[in-house]
Amino acid sequence: MTVRRSHVALHCAAVLLGAGSLLVTFLTGIEDRPVALAFGVLVAVGELTRPQSGPRLREAAPLGAAGSLSYALVGGHAGHPTHHGVTQVVAVVAAVSLLGSVPQLARGQAVLDHLVRRVLAVGFAAVCFQPLHNRGVFDGWSGPAYALLLLALLVLTVLCDAVVAAALAHSRTGWPFAPLLRDELRAVPGIGSAVCATGAVMALAVAVVGLWALPVFSVPLLLTQLSLRRYAAVRATYRQTIASLARATEIAGYTPAGHARRVAALSQAVGRDLGLPEPELTVLEYAALMHDIGQLSLVDPVPAGATAGLPAAQQRRIALLGGAVVRQTGAGAQVAAVVERQADPYPEQPVAARIVRVVNAYEEKVRGSGPGGPLTALEELRLGTGGEYAPEVVEALARVVWNTGAARWGNPRASAPGEPRAGWCRTTGGTV
Repeated sequence: MTVRRSHVALHCAAVLLGAGSLLVTFLTGIEDRPVALAFGVLVAVGELTRPQSGPRLREAAPLGAAGSLSYALVGGHAGHPTHHGVTQVVAVVAAVSLLGSVPQLARGQAVLDHLVRRVLAVGFAAVCFQPLHNRGVFDGWSGPAYALLLLALLVLTVLCDAVVAAALAHSRTGWPFAPLLRDELRAVPGIGSAVCATGAVMALAVAVVGLWALPVFSVPLLLTQLSLRRYAAVRATYRQTIASLARATEIAGYTPAGHARRVAALSQAVGRDLGLPEPELTVLEYAALMHDIGQLSLVDPVPAGATAGLPAAQQRRIALLGGAVVRQTGAGAQVAAVVERQADPYPEQPVAARIVRVVNAYEEKVRGSGPGGPLTALEELRLGTGGEYAPEVVEALARVVWNTGAARWGNPRASAPGEPRAGWCRTTGGTV
């Protein structure tokens, strides 16, 4: 409930800030209209050229972000001081960001979190700069000192935006906050540095040479944004190829329909619970999708594709065959290594291989079981933590099953998501 409240609080703060700014701007009028119009067009173009489906991109609209932050920090126009305040900055950015998101809203894509982040980040930067600038506090700042001031404010804004992004993701998914914040902060030196540098240069250039600086300095970020669109398309195609390869065992009758997809989804949830960073989660997802592909080399299929009950030597043989196949697909050496080592003793396994092994065994045990299937499967996995399954992974799996509901992970007759079943009990770690 606390997690949900933080999500509502952030959305309400953005709505109140945007609506209040629009009302004040409507009542008081717009200062420096050419400047507002130029930055509004720039931000709208940045939003309109966002990728249609972001494959976990940290900043899908760098041009819109740089233009918004630059408008919040611009203090002059062609040698003349500007007089727009915080409310006008937020009102212009909120209005054009919403307008630029109309095509994505029409396609049913989720953009609310993106708009919340944009409004809160621009409001923070404008509050830090515009009141002090309008009072003449920065009149004595010039040259490198003024440029460093803008860069410092932009870096501080990007860091605050990372905290808001992690909080929104945490409240929406329930995943641990610390790993989400770590992933957001790791992305700051990448596209975040380009956004900060371009935003600062735009604000300085507009103050000196006027609005002609905007199209000149927005070209590099526009090209970067177009590259992000192509990257998004390539990554989506690559993932679809991996998923299609994973379905080969199902089409050939070696594994039940949907088994690889269920193992991949639950493995990612367990990996997030254990705090794995985003790159390792991607490797984990691909390895989980293809963990059974070695069965294609068997003359006689394993009954129901259930490999968890096979002798250890046969499990390792299937895993090694699968790793050899994965190495030929171009999925990457890390993915192949996880597939190869999924049947090794858990103290010798990488974390991703431990997760795939536990989740695969759980999915096989609950498949077609009765209402008590998840509880029985977890008890059997706990009994195997003496040497077969990693204890921390089993406990993480129990937390995920408890928090998200047994019905979602393999037992359609169990309780609804989020509702604990009779007979389940919490431990000190919130597990069952």
